Amino acid sequence: MNEKGWQCFLKLCLSTQDEKMLSELLTLFLTPEEKNSIETRCLIVKALLDHKKTQRQISEDLNVSIAKITRGSNELKRIPLKLKQFLQEKLGVNLLSDS
Repeated sequence: MNEKGWQCFLKLCLSTQDEKMLSELLTLFLTPEEKNSIETRCLIVKALLDHKKTQRQISEDLNVSIAKITRGSNELKRIPLKLKQFLQEKLGVNLLSDS
């Protein structure tokens, strides 16, 4: 990955002033397939953090492979607690104190 390009992209995203502008920016940079992948990953992360369904149920509900759910679960195990708490707050899910 080109770190300079990634930092440039992050700065652009952070400089947007509203949701509409961010959406337009992401539409410019992402293909429909990439947007779909991000949308799905967001829903997977939200469902995993919510702890209300099994991975198999999430897989069936979102019509994705169990492998995608497992990858999301594995990534959640690697993130810092502060990021996990941020995600729980912003996604409006169960604020359990698990790690």
